[in-house]
Amino acid sequence: MCVAHAPQDAITERLFQSAIGTLELFGVYLGRTLGLYRTLHEHGSLNPAGLADHARIAPRYAREWLEQQAVAGFLVVDREATDDAARTYRLPDDYVGVLADEEHPAHIAPFAHMMVGVARALPRVVEAYRTGAGVPYAEFGADFRYGQGGINRPAFVSDLTGVWLPGVPDLHETLLREPGRRIADVGCGAGWSTIALARAYPDAEVVGFDLDEASIRDAVKNAAAAGVRVRFVCADGAALTADGPFHLITLLETLHDMAHPDEALAAMRAALAPGGSLFIADERVAEEFSAPGDDIERMMYGWSISHCLPVGMDGVRARPVGTVIRPATVRRLAQATGFGSCEVLDIPNQLFRFYRLRAA
Repeated sequence: MCVAHAPQDAITERLFQSAIGTLELFGVYLGRTLGLYRTLHEHGSLNPAGLADHARIAPRYAREWLEQQAVAGFLVVDREATDDAARTYRLPDDYVGVLADEEHPAHIAPFAHMMVGVARALPRVVEAYRTGAGVPYAEFGADFRYGQGGINRPAFVSDLTGVWLPGVPDLHETLLREPGRRIADVGCGAGWSTIALARAYPDAEVVGFDLDEASIRDAVKNAAAAGVRVRFVCADGAALTADGPFHLITLLETLHDMAHPDEALAAMRAALAPGGSLFIADERVAEEFSAPGDDIERMMYGWSISHCLPVGMDGVRARPVGTVIRPATVRRLAQATGFGSCEVLDIPNQLFRFYRLRAA
């Protein structure tokens, strides 16, 4: 009898744990949005009244959130007390990077904002499934936009110019040694990648392109705060071609979201200077479909059914790839849009696979 019910019990337990995880992500969302992790990091061990005072929230909510975070294991109880109001809590040093330091390599707390953004748009996604239409990116709201910028920020500000592009030595050295090189960062979002490129290659002209007006506003603000000289354009591939030529075009975790990836790649090829390169970073999923999949495959399909595919379907005669973009798909698109070569680069990374496309 027990054996017969084992598969049902396993999937029941899995969904139960998923519910717990989702609720804990809501707790992380509250902690980030209200600055509670930052407050604990700055002020150390606090009781509910202390957190409420420093973070300017209501004391009763402060107590419940602190207790929940301690029960979940995200905070530790620093001083035990039978009086709930006297108990103090602390953010462990080992968790600061994950929850509070926005440029730490382990900072994955922005997933919480992305999940809230997806939840906000789910009724529109349901409607899209029924009609075959798409869901505009803006429908996922400021939470998703903030989360998406935040989840990529650590890699973009550090690895993009510290590991990824140096992994293509001739390209990296050319950008360093030859003043006046022009770089287009397509799908720049909040601008962290554009800022990183401008810092690493100060003698280059760097332009960030994105279709989302709110993202461009975020990028302009972030670049001003960073004190870098960049330009941002809210436009599609046609503007990229008109603004060219570019010696390097970067397309970072963006190709799989595009409604017309073939047209976008054709515009990028047209915008490349002779000898120029298109550098792509996109999901490191399995080479071929298989089921059940590993954790990366499960996560990428999860994003695809709820966000990336609906966003990509938002266009006339849309032909989006979806989040699960495999090397064969990139090679096919490269060949169809006139690129002479599509090289899968040997740059180790758990989440991203890298490509270099050249016109000839």
